[in-house]
Amino acid sequence: MDFDVLFLGSGQGAWNGAIPMAKAGLKVGVIEEGLFGGVCTNRGCNAKITLDRPVELLRQVEHLQGRGFDSLPALNWHDLMAHKHEVIDSLAESNKQKLENAGVKTIIGHGTFVDSHTIEVADTNYTAEKVVIVSGRLPHRLNIPGSELFHDSTDFLVMEEMPERMTLIGGGYIAMEFATIANAFGSDVTVILRGTKILRDFHQPYVQEVVNDLKRRGVKFQMKVTLEAAEQTENGIVLHGKEGYQHTTDYVIDATGRVPQTENMNFEGIGLEFDAVKGIPVNEYLETNLPGVYATGDILDKKQPKITPVAAYESQYLAHLFAGDTNQPIVYPPIAYNVFTSPRIATAGITVEEAEQSPEKYKITAVDYAGKDWFHQVGNDEINKITFVYDKDDYMVGVTNVGNDAVETVDGLLDVMNSKLKAPDQEELIYIFPSIAHSYMKYI
Repeated sequence: MDFDVLFLGSGQGAWNGAIPMAKAGLKVGVIEEGLFGGVCTNRGCNAKITLDRPVELLRQVEHLQGRGFDSLPALNWHDLMAHKHEVIDSLAESNKQKLENAGVKTIIGHGTFVDSHTIEVADTNYTAEKVVIVSGRLPHRLNIPGSELFHDSTDFLVMEEMPERMTLIGGGYIAMEFATIANAFGSDVTVILRGTKILRDFHQPYVQEVVNDLKRRGVKFQMKVTLEAAEQTENGIVLHGKEGYQHTTDYVIDATGRVPQTENMNFEGIGLEFDAVKGIPVNEYLETNLPGVYATGDILDKKQPKITPVAAYESQYLAHLFAGDTNQPIVYPPIAYNVFTSPRIATAGITVEEAEQSPEKYKITAVDYAGKDWFHQVGNDEINKITFVYDKDDYMVGVTNVGNDAVETVDGLLDVMNSKLKAPDQEELIYIFPSIAHSYMKYI
């Protein structure tokens, strides 16, 4: 065999495990046909948060108008896009170098399975005892006449000009985050949904807080719209839908979700089980139906959130498994996840909805930070609410927060949950005062 472990893809589910595997003495290879580091590093999370940063700061200044500030800074999309390239463009080569410096063989090109232990790249076959599929997901595209006029998340993240009118199709992470950014930079934003539920993974009363704030800022939400066609006209792109629906815009982003990247890799030919919508099913060791073929990251058919930290955790687990450090199945701890709107929504552990369905097992408490907590009033937060979920032994098992500092708050409380801390144990946590941590510890 050429390799002990061969990764098909170089995203977070690959290099987080490939490097420790190589350091443990395994012969490791990574196949990549695009940018090393995958979507998150190059065309997703990192780029998105760079473009969002000025929006986050602008919101803070807005809240302090008449309380220390008497004007708002002007946002400049051209300068920001140049800064994004400055921050992001070198990351792919940096990730490639990190792999090679650790002793990982990098192979550039499209990988196709010949059999379960052989992958062909540019007419060369590479064999491995174990193969790990890290092919991730791609933007879903609506299949309607005129959909070639639509853009996707990758296009938005390199967009040179902010359009006067932007329309986003969908109500998930991408639609809401991009609507937040585009609106702040002056675009007339419309969000079109086939149904009525926005950000279905999050506590809906908190989602409504975000939606109401966006509406107040001019974002329009059009619900129960089934699009049937699009056409380019002199006045812009016209979207047509059922019951005579029409909407004219300058720029359309298809944000209707992401689908597994399974095409042109010969999964069928080698007998690999997969679903074109859900992804690849694996067992408790992340192994597919084919012995020696594993998968990590967003390509998995799993209930855990399809986010970067989970892919990294899975990759690190495989490093321990393949190096012989463990023979136990993977166990996922409580996972924190969020949406980068303004304000943010973040959650970890048992959700409010899950707790409400089992009142015999959980109790729920809520705090309006914006109205009650002096530290959050320092920044004149308009929206900041948090809900805690406890089990019957008074251990915190879930938290959800909507607010500008929701990410830091939920990250900190995740540590409390994982450490199984409750009073009086929490007295041993002496945080800086004043701080976000000192503030939330008063209420748990």
